[in-house]
Amino acid sequence: MELGLVGLGKMGGNMRERIRRAGHTVIGFDRNPDLSDVHSLEELVGKLSGPRVVWVMVPAGAATQSTIDELAELLEPGDVVVDGGNSRWTDDERHAEELAAKGIGFVDCGVSGGVWGLENGYALMYGGDAENVAKVQPVFDALKPEGKFGSAHAGKVGAGHFAKMVHNGIEYAMMQAYAEGWELLEKVDSVTDVREVFRSWQEGTVIRSWLLDLAVNALDEDEHLDRLKGFAQDSGEGRWTVEAAIDNAVPLPAITASLFARFASRQEDSPQMKMIAALRNQFGGHAVEKK
Repeated sequence: MELGLVGLGKMGGNMRERIRRAGHTVIGFDRNPDLSDVHSLEELVGKLSGPRVVWVMVPAGAATQSTIDELAELLEPGDVVVDGGNSRWTDDERHAEELAAKGIGFVDCGVSGGVWGLENGYALMYGGDAENVAKVQPVFDALKPEGKFGSAHAGKVGAGHFAKMVHNGIEYAMMQAYAEGWELLEKVDSVTDVREVFRSWQEGTVIRSWLLDLAVNALDEDEHLDRLKGFAQDSGEGRWTVEAAIDNAVPLPAITASLFARFASRQEDSPQMKMIAALRNQFGGHAVEKK
């Protein structure tokens, strides 16, 4: 089939290549002319035969909104827009409604695979009407990993991005657990080779995972992570997961704690710990460290 792909960054560029390897035609557009196959969205749409499928792979929020707004003026009834970025599921519902008014279908797709997806395939979670999903199915089949698993029609519009959001929330908690265990192992004098302890967990243990494999890769490159600063950004999906948990009264203590740990990483001098130190000094005369 033919596919228009908007956004050819680290993920989008590799996705274009994987889809082409499966024998499909991909016409890509990116603001960077060195990456782009065409000069504009208008040219991209003009090169596709109807019914068209255009996959949007740009940052969530304003960039996605402006791209979908422009496509709404260029596409025709029966065409389909796929949002494969990390949009919030509530945005999907609005986008689907806006496009439906023009007879254009909409599918939201959570994509996981990062920079490894070109060779390993991408896990896909998509939401939308079966009729619209069917028009995109050859691309889903090209992107997914080999075998029976790796993709799912998660439900109606918004379900794909909601599922990917929860996936990322779980990812936060798993990474935090590995990080806490690594720090404790590094702290004690009795363990002299933390990297090899992590490596020993890769086979036969209940905590083996791809994240563990990546942790070992990182330790092979920098055994004690001395070259890194203890700062971790969050993409937003961890926050959305916690907010959704509050809205639905679902307890997520591990995921919530992992999100807050990232916030703590941004404080070189914790204001909270200042208050705790002051209180310990006040009630127990415990020593405090002053600047």
